[in-house]
Amino acid sequence: MDVEAELTISRTKKLVGAAAAAATFALVLAGCGAAPETGGEGSEAPEALDFVPCLVSDDGGFNDKSFNQSALEGMERAAEELGVTPIEVESRSANDYASNLENLVAEGCDFIVAVGFKLSADTIASATANPDIDYAIIDDWADADFDGTTDAPNIKPLMFDTVQAAYLGGYAAAAWSAEAGVNKVGTVGGIKIPPVTIFMDGFVDGVGKYNEDKGASVGTVGWDVATQEGSFTNNFEANDDSKQAMQGVLDQGVDVLLPVGGPIYQSAAAAITEASSSSLLIGVDSDLAVADPSVADLVLFSIMKRIDVAVYEATTQAAGGDFDVTPYVGTLENEGVGLSGFGSFESQLPAGLTDELATLQEQIISGELEVTSPSSP
Repeated sequence: MDVEAELTISRTKKLVGAAAAAATFALVLAGCGAAPETGGEGSEAPEALDFVPCLVSDDGGFNDKSFNQSALEGMERAAEELGVTPIEVESRSANDYASNLENLVAEGCDFIVAVGFKLSADTIASATANPDIDYAIIDDWADADFDGTTDAPNIKPLMFDTVQAAYLGGYAAAAWSAEAGVNKVGTVGGIKIPPVTIFMDGFVDGVGKYNEDKGASVGTVGWDVATQEGSFTNNFEANDDSKQAMQGVLDQGVDVLLPVGGPIYQSAAAAITEASSSSLLIGVDSDLAVADPSVADLVLFSIMKRIDVAVYEATTQAAGGDFDVTPYVGTLENEGVGLSGFGSFESQLPAGLTDELATLQEQIISGELEVTSPSSP
């Protein structure tokens, strides 16, 4: 079969601005590296860079309103500023990963970003075979032999300690549910993997912190931190299996639901809408209310990891010849993770909640409050 019939390759220089985070806790990754100089003052036009940045999605695709789309936005922002043309390849299934990487190498890519842990083995193989190409991978250490080091010296892991932001999210969800008199929140994961369960751990622990501080009894459905067992769709697709998993948690009376797994939020939204429920969603990775306005009226807030900025910075570093393979870990302190704003729900928040969240954030950053997960990077 013709390769181009299997792959969606977009060569474009348009800028897709990273979704603007709203209100108090909208966080933007601090210390963004400046793009390399491409022309001095008074130059008629910037000198074109001989640099080809490339991006390959996992099977969720670039329109997942989540981490693939966020990575795409970061790549295109960097390419626009650098004045270069990126090559962006969308995987339709896991069977595409190796061939997509092979084709990117054949296209002459100087820097390749693999989106997601699913591409780990194939990224390691490609990087090992092509030591002159710089690589980055999102949500994975590229450490298949678990010896504590990346398996190829030209791969930069882009990791996120999302448990910190999810802890704030659990606290906020518990406060909302307690104020409404429901006192029950829930979560459903996509696939049981560390980038998913780290959200669920932080969320449940944040609810526990609210109960401890307030003498409340907000319950959680869908995840047990102690046993590391819970509710999963077993996919990252907005399909009937996902909707049934969401409905199973909603049926237990939760009024705030955290679906962790890219497009599965669509199944959660469908389950809420079809049941004419008053339950609300929490988005993950990107600010869901901005990324998908069709569900904005259901999104209480989002737990974000700024993949777009991490990809942007890694791309501009590679273009400037100062690529550093030291792993990046996004935290509350460097603003690589955080909460979005509450949008139209901000005026309905319990009194003092935003101040309480700010205090918790300061305590986590200072180390006074230890927030961790078995899946923490």
